[in-house]
Amino acid sequence: MNYTKEVSQKLNDLLTKNYDAEAGYKLAKEQVDSTRLQNFFDRQVQERYNFGHELKEEIRSYGEEVDKGTSLKGDAHRTWMNLKSTFTSDNEEAILEEAIRGEKTAVEEYNKVISETTLPPSTKSILTKHRDEILNSLTRVIAMEEIA
Repeated sequence: MNYTKEVSQKLNDLLTKNYDAEAGYKLAKEQVDSTRLQNFFDRQVQERYNFGHELKEEIRSYGEEVDKGTSLKGDAHRTWMNLKSTFTSDNEEAILEEAIRGEKTAVEEYNKVISETTLPPSTKSILTKHRDEILNSLTRVIAMEEIA
């Protein structure tokens, strides 16, 4: 596999995970009653949507194809979240726990790509910005869980 294909595959993997996160946050927003949480999840949906567009532009800059759609693993996780929230008495806390788990996983995935690949400066800059914004979101969602 040549350099361009390797980098674009890693970016496509992150793109798919951002599609998954966007869809997960849409589901989470539908599952909570709190306006504060709905607004937070809505901002996360928009953030992940924006991340997706930035990643697509970067992939296209390599002349590579962009993957479309969510992953089976992400689809299964959202189904599980939906079932869990249906049978959990503290729906919002369960959803916040899943959001925390998802954000921690996203940070790890971004760190892995940032550290394992010799990336062009533009790509590294985009990924570092995304990771830092996810870290900020993680801090906010942990604070919300502690209040809940």
